[in-house]
Amino acid sequence: MPTIDVSQIPHSEVEALSQFVHSTSGPELRDLIDSLVDCVRDGATEVSLSAETADLTPNQAATRLGMSRTHLYKLLDSGEIIFHRVGRDRRIRIIDLAKFEAQRQRDRRELAETFARQPQTKSGAIGEIADLL
Repeated sequence: MPTIDVSQIPHSEVEALSQFVHSTSGPELRDLIDSLVDCVRDGATEVSLSAETADLTPNQAATRLGMSRTHLYKLLDSGEIIFHRVGRDRRIRIIDLAKFEAQRQRDRRELAETFARQPQTKSGAIGEIADLL
């Protein structure tokens, strides 16, 4: 998996690339460059490129997800992350890991929104109880 150091790219050049791709390219290239620009804007210092058919070892997958191998093995055993075997070793396709990451982000966002709405729900419930009394 090639890794590119993007920490030295000036912000102005990233913005110029974004504007250029939006004015001259088709949707596929635009989506690719937008993803790259978003990573750099979010503070990424390195960007990795990989084919969606690439396989990762559990150690590589755990590192990418920022978790321990032990926790990753629990996710593999529970079926939350799809894997296949190469001999007796496990391998995770990068596309399956990306799907898991996306689902985990959706779940986190949903949980954060639930907690953010708690005060509104609580005040609404108190208001309904007060109306009944």
